[in-house]
Amino acid sequence: MKTFNQILNFRLIALLFVAVFAASCSNDDDAAPEEENEVEVITSVSLIFTNNADATDVVTATAVDPDGEGIQELQVNDEITLTADATYTLTMAILNALDPADVEDIGEEILEEDDEHQFFFSFTTDVFADPAGNGNFDDAADAINYNDTDDNGNPVGLSTSWTTNAAASTGGSFRVRLQHQPDIKTADTGVNDGDTDFDLTFVLNVQ
Repeated sequence: MKTFNQILNFRLIALLFVAVFAASCSNDDDAAPEEENEVEVITSVSLIFTNNADATDVVTATAVDPDGEGIQELQVNDEITLTADATYTLTMAILNALDPADVEDIGEEILEEDDEHQFFFSFTTDVFADPAGNGNFDDAADAINYNDTDDNGNPVGLSTSWTTNAAASTGGSFRVRLQHQPDIKTADTGVNDGDTDFDLTFVLNVQ
C-alpha cells in the first residue's frame, strides 16, 4: 500500500507541474505585445515632373504592384525623359488601390505624418545642374532641393525641384526611396534609418 500511495503522489505532483507550466506559457503568450507593421501598403507610385516654364511639359513615370498583397514588389513601367536645361517640380501620386471602391491616397497620410517620413534620392552624377552631385543616399546632408518640411523643419520630399543639365544624356538612373522613421527622424537621419516603404529606380534621359 505504501508503494501505491507513493506512485499516486508522484503522479499528482507531475500533473500539477504540467498544469502550472501550461498556465505560465499561456500567460506569457497573452502578455506578448502584437507586432505592428508600420510599412505603408502601396500599390502604385507615380513620379510627376512638371516643367516650371511650360505647363504642357509634364512627364509621368509609374511603378505598379501587379499582385496587390502578393509577394511581388512594385514594378517600374516607364522611363523618365526630361528636357535639357529646364527646371521641373517633382510631385508624387502614391496610392493604395487594393480596394478599387475605396482608393487610399497614401500621399495624404504621409503629409499628415510628415515628421515620420522622408524621401531620399540618388541619380546619375551631374545629370542635373541643380542639385549637383548624385543625390543624398550616401550622405543625408548632400544637396536635394526639398520644397517641403515637417513641423521640426526637416525635409519631407513630396515636392522637390530639379534643373536638368544643358547636355543631353541617355540611360541614366533616377532612384527614389521613401523611409518611414517614426520617433527617430531628425535632420541627420539617412536612407538606412527606419523602414523602407518603397525603393524604385527609373531610367533617366535628358534630351
